[in-house]
Amino acid sequence: MLNHIVRYLHCPHCTAPLATKDRALACSNGHSFDVAKQGYVNLLPGAVKYSADTREMVDARAEFLNAGHYAPIADALVALARDTTDSSAEGCVLDIGGGTGYYQSHVMDSFPEAEGILLDISKFAARRAAKAHARIGAVVADAWQALPLQDASAALVVNTFAPRNGPELRRILHPQGTLLVVTPRPDHLQELIDALDLMRVDERKEQRLSDQLAPHFSTTASRALTTTLTLDHRALTQLVGMGPNAWHRDGEALAARVATLPEPYEVTLSVTLTAYRPLG
Repeated sequence: MLNHIVRYLHCPHCTAPLATKDRALACSNGHSFDVAKQGYVNLLPGAVKYSADTREMVDARAEFLNAGHYAPIADALVALARDTTDSSAEGCVLDIGGGTGYYQSHVMDSFPEAEGILLDISKFAARRAAKAHARIGAVVADAWQALPLQDASAALVVNTFAPRNGPELRRILHPQGTLLVVTPRPDHLQELIDALDLMRVDERKEQRLSDQLAPHFSTTASRALTTTLTLDHRALTQLVGMGPNAWHRDGEALAARVATLPEPYEVTLSVTLTAYRPLG
């Protein structure tokens, strides 16, 4: 798929267009990036700002998502994409911090003519994403740095529980393009916060998101999604192990806490889905 989406990319060192060359992507200034045997390409220009998800975190996410536990989010994301995407927008469907490609695959199925690019800082996520869908090309990149994409190259950008670099998102989005953002609400996973000693969702998270994107985007739609998940102990362990709490929890200690909970266990899923259009 990299052969099809390379025209949307540019060199992370000099911003010159990239082209395929043997088993690599290269620019006219001599910078070259090998395509891994798993089908993704690494376009990190140097040191990264944050730690990448580990193999164990990505494996936990893949099993949890493939079991369908977060299917309500995927369904709501597809519905919002259908309702807010402008057919005049040209470019790819881009997923920032897309992980294993679960959410983007659902979106791509609803846009059968689209070409997709998934960016993630984790090579373990990129390995899975490269095989997640026939029309997705996977790229290792840092969402907090300059994105290795051409200006106005994305018709639709998906951002689910991932970093948001406002100026860069605005730069790479087509003027009639749409940005879709999924963020947790304060009651998301509330039954697990005390039981498993997890981090709490900031009460001002939605306001901080609005302030972060306001200089570059206007809100066109916002939807709240709240439902109840019924999870066994394995799924609970995966849920904690696939996200930021994994960096702060010892595996054995987590397993011991999970074992004290009833099985199955009901957990609140609560998120906000917001659609944005670029300003100016």
